[in-house]
Amino acid sequence: MKLTKQIAVFGGGCFWCTEAVFKMLKGVSVVLPGYSGGKIENPTYAQVSNGTTGHAEVVYIEFDPREVSYKTLLAVFFGSHDPTTRNRQGNDIGTQYRSVVFYTGEEQKKDAEAFIKEINDSNDMGDKVVTDVEPLDKFYEAENYHKDYFAKNLGNPYCEIVINPKLDKVKAEFAELLAYSRE
Repeated sequence: MKLTKQIAVFGGGCFWCTEAVFKMLKGVSVVLPGYSGGKIENPTYAQVSNGTTGHAEVVYIEFDPREVSYKTLLAVFFGSHDPTTRNRQGNDIGTQYRSVVFYTGEEQKKDAEAFIKEINDSNDMGDKVVTDVEPLDKFYEAENYHKDYFAKNLGNPYCEIVINPKLDKVKAEFAELLAYSRE
């Protein structure tokens, strides 16, 4: 029997937001916040937050391509954050919040680069996508208190002001991909 689980790793600003987005999707079985792309082993949130390690806040996603394709995940990724700002998402500023796709193989690399080209080619008037496309070297899982942050902190002002509108946008634009309806 052929294994169907595949992995995607995306950085789209704060991993609390990105985790909450991808946890809503059909075909996604695991979403973990963490760090990739840096130069030190086993970084902590405090180290990554200071912006000097080179790591980005990312989410590690396990998905079943029979239920959701990598290209569909790319569409949700690019549709749920601003890929035209370098090292920034809203008030989160620094290289740790950069827009980045960490690919696990040549097919993912080609798909990500083609997706970015398609966005840029179709958008003559707007800002260009500045999302980095890099090979996945290592993924370091974030500390436990970051896991399921949104679900555990619904009343938190950051969740209400930043994450809720992002989830509402994804719900509206990608309703057919949702595993459940978030009320």
